[in-house]
Amino acid sequence: MSSEKSSSVIGFVLIGVILLLFSWYNTKQYEKQVESNRKFQDSLAMVEAKEAFDAVGEANGTDTLQADSAPLYQNTLINEASNSAEEFVTIENSKLALTVSTRGAQPHSVLIKDYFCYDSTALYLVRPGKSSFDLELNADQWLNTSDLNFKVAYSGENTLGMRLHFSDTSYIEAVYVLQEDSYLVDYNLNFVGMDKVLDPRTNQIEMDWSVDLPRLEKGYTNEKNYSAVAYRYASNTNVKTLGQRKDAVKETFSSSLRWFGFQQQFFSAIMVAPQDFTGGTLTNKFYEEGNPDRNLMRSEADLTFEIDPRNSSFTVPFSFYFGPNHYYTLKSFGEGFEKIIPLGGKVIGTISRYVIIPVFNWLRQYIASYGIIILILTILIKAVISPLTLRSYKSSAKMKVLQPEIQKINERYPKQEDAMKKQQATMDLYRKAGVSMFGGCMPVLLQFPILWAMFRFFPASFELRQQSFLWADDLSGYDSILNFGFNIPLYGDHVSLFALLMGASMWVYSKMTLTQVNTTQMPGMKFMQLWFMPIFMVVLCNNFSAGLSYYYMLSNLITIGQNWAIRKWFVDEKKIYAAIKEKSASNAAPKKSKFRQRLDEAYRIQQEQMKAQQKNRGGRK
Repeated sequence: MSSEKSSSVIGFVLIGVILLLFSWYNTKQYEKQVESNRKFQDSLAMVEAKEAFDAVGEANGTDTLQADSAPLYQNTLINEASNSAEEFVTIENSKLALTVSTRGAQPHSVLIKDYFCYDSTALYLVRPGKSSFDLELNADQWLNTSDLNFKVAYSGENTLGMRLHFSDTSYIEAVYVLQEDSYLVDYNLNFVGMDKVLDPRTNQIEMDWSVDLPRLEKGYTNEKNYSAVAYRYASNTNVKTLGQRKDAVKETFSSSLRWFGFQQQFFSAIMVAPQDFTGGTLTNKFYEEGNPDRNLMRSEADLTFEIDPRNSSFTVPFSFYFGPNHYYTLKSFGEGFEKIIPLGGKVIGTISRYVIIPVFNWLRQYIASYGIIILILTILIKAVISPLTLRSYKSSAKMKVLQPEIQKINERYPKQEDAMKKQQATMDLYRKAGVSMFGGCMPVLLQFPILWAMFRFFPASFELRQQSFLWADDLSGYDSILNFGFNIPLYGDHVSLFALLMGASMWVYSKMTLTQVNTTQMPGMKFMQLWFMPIFMVVLCNNFSAGLSYYYMLSNLITIGQNWAIRKWFVDEKKIYAAIKEKSASNAAPKKSKFRQRLDEAYRIQQEQMKAQQKNRGGRK
């Protein structure tokens, strides 16, 4: 018994000791939390004080704090960095001139040397004062690097290092390295001796980069339609776009991103994180066409990346791409950048990437004029699909020959209840004549992916940018022979001659096509095909790429020529009619298709149901 009592006493003592230790531990943790909150409140108060002083300074015509003002930052070196003067340093190679501000060691401007804007001015993808790049981190108090001036540690023609010191041995170093003859910029953040400065409870840094991308091309509508924010997840190679053809959009991510890009129609600013961004938001908003600064859109990335504050020194690597949306240039980096070019989905995109682009670039090696290249490319495409065109025309010719027989069937079964019989008789006629109902439309459907691939290729083709042909000064933008000086809704403020010629060729082709089939029972369809569609396409293409309108005009003209040649030398309607008559008179019964078998079965069931209904009515009488 005494043994049991002693064991109980020992147990209670141990429990008491544990409770005392637990209470002591919680008290210490609480004191640390209180101290941390006090520091945070102090830093918040200092930020508010600085904003208040800045506001007073601006009201008094000054932008600096008075000498007797309370220091904004606890760290003396950081406080000095907040008050020192901003400087700019430029590094460059044969492709780029990158100017970096000491304020946050951030990109201040990016000049792309090899190209110019539509108005022949220098092409700044990032213009001075139109970009903000900031890192937010916890170093005894929350800091924003865009409020602090880094010191230039070293600089060369294509290398720059800037440091933000917290002590003699603790600093953050931003290093920019321009690769030789490249649009790629290496950007590394080196944290040296920061383990005693960074808050050990904070393992993430927030990065905020916003840019007002300028208008660089001729047509606002076309430029807007092909601009967006692009991104790629770290877990796969798929590239997605955000904000294309939308005035404003914002998306939040919880999954890791490998890279994101601010994508203008023909140029992009892309940032890559080899160690991945862990999440955040991407935002894009287009400006109105007439804004005085000629801004196209405001793109913003507010993302986080992980660090290990316990390490004394470590590096977080990044890289920037500032350059053209040229397919092979983007593809050379192996990051999937080329997928930002809007060439279409899997089928259409495959045709563009592996057929159209290689052929186009092959022709570029031998021909200087892009107008001639488009002509030859159109002829090659039409030659490839000509067997489908011939088959479609023959099927249409057979349908035209059979129109008198089809009219007789319609007259034989005029009632609605005879619709099944009329359809069955029509199918018998087609079967005996060896004509497929889908013979005319299937070849057209097979051509559609190629036509759609060309539609996606021309407005997104960097090669056509600022290339002139005939009266068009830029095949990537609209051509104009008359400017109104005012805007007509949907149509625009000008007249595109290539769009007009494309509409005229479309009308001629429609007129030729309608003579091949009987359209007396389809007046609405005749109006749509002959008038509405050509006018609609003229209005639609008036603001589109001149190269696209030129291609469609050529395609229509070549198709008109093909149809004329086929009708003159390859298809004789009299011979077709004689062949159909001969086949119809043959004793050999043609094999029924599965569709015909199902139709016959449906007709048999319908007849049995009608007999059963008549029998029931007779019984009731």
